[in-house]
Amino acid sequence: MRKIFTFFGFLFCLSSLHAQQISKANGATDVKAAPTATTSTITIAQADALLSLKETEFNFGKIPQGKPVTHIFEVVNKSNIPLKINNIHASCGCTTPEWEKDKTIEPGGKTQIKVGYNAAAEGPFNKFITVSYNDSQTKQITIKGEVWKTPGSSAPENKGVNDLKN
Repeated sequence: MRKIFTFFGFLFCLSSLHAQQISKANGATDVKAAPTATTSTITIAQADALLSLKETEFNFGKIPQGKPVTHIFEVVNKSNIPLKINNIHASCGCTTPEWEKDKTIEPGGKTQIKVGYNAAAEGPFNKFITVSYNDSQTKQITIKGEVWKTPGSSAPENKGVNDLKN
């Protein structure tokens, strides 16, 4: 999935660069826009600063198969406008995000996103969780780790233990 997004991002940048070269070749000049006094429009940098995560990636390390694990990501609204998390989408059904769906986070306020992982499949994992907020912005959280296979039965009885008891 990441390769597809990278490819489309590269394609977009390439086409933008090509369009700028064509317009300069046709005699277009750079025009600077006059600053406007609109307060309802926020820039991309401001929108990115709305939702701040203390961490965007968490490594569970090695976890036993069949034992679900969870981690809590803390969200802080570092802007001066209210923040609302609209949706959180996990990359697969083995990852379950939980959050306060109807909560509006006031400026300076905090909330939590609890992400669970069902460690059913053996092997390494790398899962992505997309947080959609304020209708059009998104951030991505990553969880990763490795699930090791648990033994099918308990350890065999050690008959030599009785010999150690005197």
